[in-house]
Amino acid sequence: ALESAHAIAYALKLAPTMSADQIIIVNLSGRGDKDVEQIYNISKKLL
Repeated sequence: ALESAHAIAYALKLAPTMSADQIIIVNLSGRGDKDVEQIYNISKKLL
């Protein structure tokens, strides 16, 4: 699901500030197939 992308982006931003003994857990949910058309339409505008 598109909402999961926000969690991944924040985890990538947070990771460099963490020590080696800390971990990040990101829960991903959704099927994604329902978002394909929306992503396609957005990507056409960006290209």
